[in-house]
Amino acid sequence: MTGSAKDQSGSVTPMMAQFLTIKAEHPDALLFYRMGDFYEMFFEDAVAAAAALDITLTKRGQHLGEDIAMCGVPVHSAESYLLTLIRKGFRVAVAEQTEDPAEAKKRGSKAVVAREVVRLVTPGTLTEDSLLEARAHNHLVAWSEIRGETALAWTDLSTGHLSVATAASAGVGPLLARIAPSEVLVRQDLEAELAPRVEEIGAVTTPLGAASFDSASAETRLTSLFKVGSLDGFGSFSRAEFSALGAIADYLELTQKGQLPLLRPPVRETAEGVMAIDAATRRNLELTRAMDGGRAGTLLGAVDRTRTGAGARLLEARIAGPLTDTLAIDARLEAAARLADDPPLRERLRETLSQAPDLERALTRLALGRGTPRDLSAIGRALGAAEETVEMLGAVSDPPSDLAAAAAALSGHHALADQLAQTLVEEPPALAREGGFIAAGVEQELDEARRLRDEGRRVIAEMQATYAAETGIASLKIRHNNVLGYFVEVTATQAAKMQALAERFHHRQTLASAMRFSTTELADLENRILNARARAIEIELALFDNLRDAVLAEQARLAAAARALAEIDVAATAALFLDEERWCRPVVTGDRAFTIEAGRHPVVEQALRSRGEGAFVPNDCALGAEERGPAPLWLLTGPNMAGKSTFLRQNALIAVLAQAGFPVPATAARIGVVDRLFSRVGAADDLARGRSTFMVEMVETAAILNQAGPRALVILDEIGRGTATYDGLSIAWAVLEHLHDSVQCRGLFATHYHELTALCERLPALSPATVAVREWEGEVIFLHEVRPGAADRSYGVQVARLAGLPERVVTRARAVLDQLEQAEREGSTPDLLSSLPLFAAAEAPPPRAPDPQPDPVAAHLRQVNPDDLSPREALDLIYELRRMLD
Repeated sequence: MTGSAKDQSGSVTPMMAQFLTIKAEHPDALLFYRMGDFYEMFFEDAVAAAAALDITLTKRGQHLGEDIAMCGVPVHSAESYLLTLIRKGFRVAVAEQTEDPAEAKKRGSKAVVAREVVRLVTPGTLTEDSLLEARAHNHLVAWSEIRGETALAWTDLSTGHLSVATAASAGVGPLLARIAPSEVLVRQDLEAELAPRVEEIGAVTTPLGAASFDSASAETRLTSLFKVGSLDGFGSFSRAEFSALGAIADYLELTQKGQLPLLRPPVRETAEGVMAIDAATRRNLELTRAMDGGRAGTLLGAVDRTRTGAGARLLEARIAGPLTDTLAIDARLEAAARLADDPPLRERLRETLSQAPDLERALTRLALGRGTPRDLSAIGRALGAAEETVEMLGAVSDPPSDLAAAAAALSGHHALADQLAQTLVEEPPALAREGGFIAAGVEQELDEARRLRDEGRRVIAEMQATYAAETGIASLKIRHNNVLGYFVEVTATQAAKMQALAERFHHRQTLASAMRFSTTELADLENRILNARARAIEIELALFDNLRDAVLAEQARLAAAARALAEIDVAATAALFLDEERWCRPVVTGDRAFTIEAGRHPVVEQALRSRGEGAFVPNDCALGAEERGPAPLWLLTGPNMAGKSTFLRQNALIAVLAQAGFPVPATAARIGVVDRLFSRVGAADDLARGRSTFMVEMVETAAILNQAGPRALVILDEIGRGTATYDGLSIAWAVLEHLHDSVQCRGLFATHYHELTALCERLPALSPATVAVREWEGEVIFLHEVRPGAADRSYGVQVARLAGLPERVVTRARAVLDQLEQAEREGSTPDLLSSLPLFAAAEAPPPRAPDPQPDPVAAHLRQVNPDDLSPREALDLIYELRRMLD
């Protein structure tokens, strides 16, 4: 291979021609081109990668008269660079050498080693632990629309989950927000329309041709993928669902280059089975992701005490998609309650689970051909944990359905677990090609190869002793040189004895003082010693393939076991909150009840505890039962900093936890199923789309009013605050009336517009509530207690003092406020406002000023034509005008 882009004749070198050919097949991806121990990038790829990775950009020859930009990353550390590129929105095509360089040399001195792209790395197709968050899913979504029907199919390639669902136009956003994908596949002709909606949830849009979404060919792809003759056994799917599933299959075929993952049969979900929560509500409530993208400060972060990565991912999925099926919810709660009743069992389970590796992801990597000995070892240890878990669950009498099903899925893996445990060493290396992962005693030929590799001198010494005993020649030696290799040497005086054994010892060389012989065993030993390392690796790789095949033969049962371990992990975590945190088991019903006794905000409560700032003040919330009575809508007033937003959020979070089948932070809770949850609490500018805070608020409020129904729970905070006072009050008034009269949902409406409390007298399902405060020596003390009634003032000036405004500003603000309040009581305009045009307009108009007198200077100037004046006349005119002014 030449080192430059052109040879001496100026033509493109074979290497660069190969690179350009492969690059032309993947124009939208950075091409990692394998050259020895490096992945090299050239041209625009190198420029972009060097900037993204902060690595050196160099040059390598010329192409068409221009220098070729080049950069590279070491193969052994490529994954860390891949992660950076993927997080910055790049796709990467990995081109590996697919033949032995020795074979390439046989074709000629300028022949290039064959290379081809073995994988396309994209945000939604990651499988390596180093590229993934261990405790979060990484979803790939296909979005299909056929004849007015919308379907989403999604998979986590690292675990094999595959789901599909149809959604009405208004339901696509909540569904997409729940899935929270990394990458979304769309049809090319819909990219411009759908890309903005995908970007809202922080995912990458990948356009595909219409053929990828063809529903007819999708059935063929899927039957091939699952190796079945018909998909009827998986359920009934619509054309749009087939289209979305087919696009997933086609994209995996493209990116994985035929090495397809072990996807499970598709699960068809219904919109009615999960609480609908749109992206804005998820963002406002910080369910699984905080505003900064992390987990700290989220509901998930507050409750995630799982011991396994799979358990953490399952808990995330449950928080993201609370159920609406009361029986399924109660089954989850019953499993948690049973483990809460037996703390020693629960802690033993949690300790065992903490030793269980990620079975799901290890299984997927093996299926994709990216598995390592450590993945096999992880599966073995996970199955060992499964056996221990089954034994512990056997002590539970009359186990709940969820625990019984989990125990059944964890049973029956003894043979595979034993095979893996007996075959593998305790701590295998990271790569199979390194060898050393098969335990001693498993394969006799492997043990012999290792013995020769590691103990060659001792083996030769043993053979020398054997030969000396056989011949009776104590001075016999086995020696080695580069010409003869290994040979038997005796002194010349012993030659006669050796010649008598000519059938066994073959003469090789005679020297003045010695004779040299060889044997068939010695020649074979020499070959085996020289090839021992390669042979040991070869045997181990064959055994690795056998183990992988044995694991993959059990893939369906292993996937079920992985799910069972995760479910037990989540149940034990929920039990921990029932027992140690004293959270309660909620009652989830089919009516429209919503009664929370001594409810608390789970995130704020933990934050207060960690900072040592005292206990959280609990509050009740009763939004009425079936038939809307007595008051499913609360109008909440009170000053800033008193805790209104916290109260609103905590009740929404309690509803999410309850329907996720998790305990809730309260002494008691009865919640009628919430089918849709809406929260508009806090807002910010959307500068990228040119929308102000008020516009964002109105868009979110419009979505709520247009989509909420009687079984929804609506949380609204400070509607209308982003515009003029009367505009904001009018909007808030109309929104509250609409929720009461038209939507008829359960809701909490917080406001600073105290005028709205007048609505409580004429809207029967609206009840006033306020957050109590106390004034003491001019200071305001927040009690954080929600009580019936309405606030009489906002305490804004007091809060401004607490925020640290200069005392002079606070004092002036208090004086202005006193004047405004006094004027309001007296029905007059305050003195300090009388000079302002807005307020002055309300007074009697001032007397009309007299008409101005004619200006003689101006009149004289109007009679002058400047063009007719000489310089002397112009100067005289100036003196004359000056005298007139005097």
